[in-house]
Amino acid sequence: MKEFNVAILGATGAVGTRMIQQLEQSTIPVKSVKLLASSRSAGKVLQFRGQDITVEETTPDSFNGIDLVLSSAGGSTSKKFLPEAVKRGAVCVDNTSAFRMEKEVPLVIPEVNEKALYNHRGIIANPNCSTIQMVVCLEPIYKKYGLKQVIVSTYQAVSGAGQSALNELMEESQQVLNGEPTEPKILPTKGDKKHYQMAFNLLPQIDVFESDGYYTHEEWKMIHETKKIMLDDMDAKDIKVTATCVRVPIRIAHGESVYFEVADKNATADQIKAALDGADGVVLQDDTAHQIYPQSIEAEGKRETFVGRVRPDFENEGAFNMWVVSDNLLKGAAWNAVQIAERLVADDLVRVPENPYLG
Repeated sequence: MKEFNVAILGATGAVGTRMIQQLEQSTIPVKSVKLLASSRSAGKVLQFRGQDITVEETTPDSFNGIDLVLSSAGGSTSKKFLPEAVKRGAVCVDNTSAFRMEKEVPLVIPEVNEKALYNHRGIIANPNCSTIQMVVCLEPIYKKYGLKQVIVSTYQAVSGAGQSALNELMEESQQVLNGEPTEPKILPTKGDKKHYQMAFNLLPQIDVFESDGYYTHEEWKMIHETKKIMLDDMDAKDIKVTATCVRVPIRIAHGESVYFEVADKNATADQIKAALDGADGVVLQDDTAHQIYPQSIEAEGKRETFVGRVRPDFENEGAFNMWVVSDNLLKGAAWNAVQIAERLVADDLVRVPENPYLG
């Protein structure tokens, strides 16, 4: 059996450390692991399957002899280093937004569009965390009953903004409880002009606002990523998608309220539940008589996507609502990336084609 030399770029971050854990538990036959990060993190010692591994500073030559790269080190870092990795013969799975909308780069959720991997040119993009959990649940519905429209409101955990944002939430929470003033420096997004308290608050802004002021970039991503994954066209009109993305003061696991209209007007809520209950990667938790429905604290640390409160919209024929929860650092990031790598290995696709995508 062929074994693979794997590099994890951004190994010390919240997603990177989870990539290490998910790789440890994966079916990938690993020959060696190289942990890469910035100069600030170089020299730290992490473990892989009980062995100490020293984190190295990333350079282009870090990828010499590497077969697979799992990357979650920020978009600019991915843009700089992943083409270098591809030049050296590595296949890369990237968890940033750097390549997601590039036409030549497959945007993959294994349960939904694994076949897109066969067209990779060295780089595969991991979708946005909020997109992944929604589309995992929409796909089995789409296959059986068609989809006309999706309206999603998200309740996104602070860990989606990185470890520093999570630290800020915890510090602010303690400051508020102590009656002390807060000094927010990161949220709603580090790249914008103003920052607001996250503790005990809701922020209807994730990422910066688009130039038209209508969508935030997170909302734009949910709309166009959904279309690219499900319809292979980021601007497709076959399914209408609208998103409102909100940051909420919890640590891990995004929640989403999803309204959707199916093409088959005869579809029932019980049929929708049956489609979800048998779907790969989906766990149906829907028993309102006993107050059973997905919760973020129960989804944390789990690979599956949880769905419940599936019900018809009595005001609109063929329309339904559901509540979707998933660990944004696992299925929304690290696990989905490792899943992609598992499929690449299983389908014998860990090789760079003759016409690689180099950004």
